[in-house]
Amino acid sequence: MKWSLLELNKYKDKPCDFSETLDLKASLMKRDNLILDVSPVKATGILTVGKEEYLLHYRIDVIVTVPSSRSLTPVPLTLAIDVDEVFMTPEQYQQRDERLADEEIILLEKPTIDLDESVEDNILLSIPIQVLSEEEQTSQDMPKGNDWEVLSEEAYEQKRQFEAQQTMDPRLAKLSELFNETTEDDDN
Repeated sequence: MKWSLLELNKYKDKPCDFSETLDLKASLMKRDNLILDVSPVKATGILTVGKEEYLLHYRIDVIVTVPSSRSLTPVPLTLAIDVDEVFMTPEQYQQRDERLADEEIILLEKPTIDLDESVEDNILLSIPIQVLSEEEQTSQDMPKGNDWEVLSEEAYEQKRQFEAQQTMDPRLAKLSELFNETTEDDDN
């Protein structure tokens, strides 16, 4: 769904309400090859036309299926995302109030506001880096193979401390040998 800025001028007195179901599966899968499936996206919100900016506030409800970061099994993620965006034309940006940081403003390159693009961007930004299936979240088992294994931070720290206790400082190794010789002499 796109709105032209000319069309939005008729909403200066009241906000433009919208409730759309968007099919973004193909475009999301094209932008991120790790996405396995995407349900139809429900986007509900308002677009407010101000003197200095266009304010877009909406909520996204979608189920995105991605591979588990541990086992690569498909994991459906239910995402409910609240989005607030501020759009400005280049002219509005030049005359803007300094209250808004530059990072919070989306500069319009075309005379349209594209809801699909905004929804796609926010879905992609909301997919976590680590995704685990319910089974993997409850299990304490970590993956392992020949000569390798994945350790939790706690297990790694315990292993490191154990190895540090077992490993003797080479400077003290000679003293240890001397100590062993004296105990053998005492036994005789």
